[in-house]
Amino acid sequence: MQTENFSIIHGVDGSCFQRHYLNEDFEYSFTLSRAHRYRLQCYYTEQGFLDDVFNISHYWKSRKYCQPNSWLQGWLRREIQALIQEEDVDIIVYHIFGVVNASLTKREQKSHMNAPEKVQEEFKTSVSEAARPFLGARTERFVYEIQLFLASGLNIEAYDAVYIQRLGWSSPGVNSQVSENELIDRTTVIPYMYIFNDDSDGNE
Repeated sequence: MQTENFSIIHGVDGSCFQRHYLNEDFEYSFTLSRAHRYRLQCYYTEQGFLDDVFNISHYWKSRKYCQPNSWLQGWLRREIQALIQEEDVDIIVYHIFGVVNASLTKREQKSHMNAPEKVQEEFKTSVSEAARPFLGARTERFVYEIQLFLASGLNIEAYDAVYIQRLGWSSPGVNSQVSENELIDRTTVIPYMYIFNDDSDGNE
């Protein structure tokens, strides 16, 4: 169910933003879906465990960034919602998505002049500067995850399937059930499992 927007994000200048709640007495709560929680869990795993499946270096060297990705905006929306635990993230998504697109387009035009490593570093710098005001300490991992998704060339559903299979987790779908034993097993990889509650979806 779509929640009404009771706040306005404004004053986005690349280094900070302001949020104004129209009704200060309104108690806002955004419940993370299983898909959101799955993505949040990923940020507590070791970076690089999928590098043998989705080769980020090859993505840049082969100039695959010249190919548009029609699923990126949807992926960004879910990722940012999970990370900042807010439902209304449209203005943040548009800001970061615009920077990503502009960066890739600019790199495409200069790709014949610059080495792939330089193109990649410039991309990472641009996206980091756009995302850091909103994501803080998670910015570096977020930029890595963007590159991983782009390098996969997959839609969101297929990408999730590969990610989850490698981790040995259950599907993040609404109807999937996660056993207590699975959660205990995962603590060896994800140290902060207490932030997740199987009953929070309302499905028992």
